[in-house]
Amino acid sequence: MTIPTPPSGLPRTAGELRASGHEPRSIKAEMRANLLTALRSGQALWPGIVGFDRTVLPQLERALIAGHDVVLLGERGQGKTRLLRGLHALLDEWTPVIEGSELGEHPLEPITPVSRRRAAELGDDLPVAWRHRDERYVEKLATPDTSVGDLVGDVDPVKVAEGRSLGDPETIHYGLVPRAHRGIVTINELPDLAERIQVALLNVMEERDIQIRGYSLRLPLDVLLVATANPEDYTNRGRIITPLKDRFGAEIRTHYPTEIDDEVSLMRQEADLPAEVGDHLLEVLARFVDHLRESSAVDQRSGVSARFAIAAAETVAAAALHRSALTGEEPAVARPVDLAAVPAVLRGKIEFEAGEEGREDELLTYLLRRSVADTARGLFAGLDLNSLAEAVVDGHPVATGEQIAGKDVLTALPELPVLHQVAERAGVRAEDPPGRIASAVELALESLYLAKKLGKDSDDDRSVYS
Repeated sequence: MTIPTPPSGLPRTAGELRASGHEPRSIKAEMRANLLTALRSGQALWPGIVGFDRTVLPQLERALIAGHDVVLLGERGQGKTRLLRGLHALLDEWTPVIEGSELGEHPLEPITPVSRRRAAELGDDLPVAWRHRDERYVEKLATPDTSVGDLVGDVDPVKVAEGRSLGDPETIHYGLVPRAHRGIVTINELPDLAERIQVALLNVMEERDIQIRGYSLRLPLDVLLVATANPEDYTNRGRIITPLKDRFGAEIRTHYPTEIDDEVSLMRQEADLPAEVGDHLLEVLARFVDHLRESSAVDQRSGVSARFAIAAAETVAAAALHRSALTGEEPAVARPVDLAAVPAVLRGKIEFEAGEEGREDELLTYLLRRSVADTARGLFAGLDLNSLAEAVVDGHPVATGEQIAGKDVLTALPELPVLHQVAERAGVRAEDPPGRIASAVELALESLYLAKKLGKDSDDDRSVYS
């Protein structure tokens, strides 16, 4: 991450800062003021966050206005970390700090013995540096081996060896939380912290002081502490101890996208697609993920991550690009036949209930077919596909597969008005490349097969509608 250079003309000493009329304010007051300003102006505050507009985001905004520390509780892949990483945008772009200060203290409000001594000695000549808001956000993934020293601090043996006494506060090496003074601290997967480590955060959150190996050093730390956690009945690895949970002002439940359009938007936004994937195929995948999240055969305590949907879209695009390399067809366009690659590749990303052993592939195939049928039913509602079915039955079988180009799918069929209607429903124009038209036609053929109006014979890399 490249930190921009502070603009010229900013105060460079404590005296200049005081003369400019600058008034120190806490990080929570700073974020509250900036959030309210953004809300009044209609500014988009949470770029890239999909599906939380009426649920999670209003709750989070109210918590920040109230000045609460926050824990986001939800299953994996619900965008918790991404949401918290956007909090730093609510900080002032530049904030003054004492130059050389270990904790980034405000020049007019030093808190460590060293900085207080410097401020007393130098007075208005105390040098001021400027810190960008990107530097005021720190993140820690909680792991069982995280120590109190990592988060709060420990005695620095090097400083002791230099001749300082053990009782000297200047022998302390500060941990992550004190070093985030006047900033935001995010702890991911908070229940993974050992309970004795969580206890070390109690004073930091409530009394705003730190205790290290017998030291009782009063530091009026100014931090916003935010955390993420999975529901306790899923992790089975630990829990948030009750006194720590009580110190969080707000516990906000996150969720997966509740609308198919939101899931499609998320895939379109996040997936790295090396080939064209039409919205009708992304809708199939969105419905597939939705059915998995509702299935009693899937362990819903584990959840079906948004990363599953993203990986599924990337798999479909990769299958299309693979076919393009084999057939020479350009551009590479995904077709419904590419959906078959998803269950086999992504099966390991889902946890099934214990009684479903041996039925995983059958379940995934069934739910994928159901998703295709649901998508086609909505896309082609009111459209009579009987003429397409009759053409296939009357001697125009259609073959599709990994080594069959889109133009070959189309040339197998006679000229039919319904083909243009099918393409139009999928947002495809008559002058578009054959692959795009074939993708829509193939969805119609698959829907006829699932409705038992056509037969389909399949082998390893080829399927024939007949």
